Amino acid sequence: MFKTMSVLLTGIESLINKIGKATLWVALSMIGLVALNVLLRYAFSFGSIWAQELEWHLLAAMILLGMSYAIQQGDNVRVDLFYAGFSARKKFIVDVVSVVLILLVSLIFLKLSLAYVGQSYSIDEQSADPGGFRYRWVVKGLIPLGYGLLTLQSIGALLRLVLERSQPAGGHHV
Repeated sequence: MFKTMSVLLTGIESLINKIGKATLWVALSMIGLVALNVLLRYAFSFGSIWAQELEWHLLAAMILLGMSYAIQQGDNVRVDLFYAGFSARKKFIVDVVSVVLILLVSLIFLKLSLAYVGQSYSIDEQSADPGGFRYRWVVKGLIPLGYGLLTLQSIGALLRLVLERSQPAGGHHV
């Protein structure tokens, strides 16, 4: 059973890690696009609504695709002042409760966002601005994708907690 859990955990963490690293390129693209838009707007009096909207869409992609990676790397917000003084048992309880809460929230957002994206697709939603982004449902599709990844990461975190907790002294599951 532990071997199966370990293999599943490795697969989840590998996927989240790859997507997290790809998100770095999204961040660099967004920075480059913002710099280019500022240069074009102020140096050449040329602006593009589509490019400005793309900045926001890249930001959404960075946040939605990067949040599961941030959780995996431990870059999420936690009150370490108290946590550091907890016993191993209390840390385990806090970690499990935290992961379960994240899992529940991500499942709720995942469920709600599917209808939201479906509606956007069915009406062929596009930007209200002339020259704006035509396929708004593609960007909205990042919402269930991001929360689906967060759900996977939460499952992976629970697996890791269980494997680490059940590890015999001197043994190694993960």
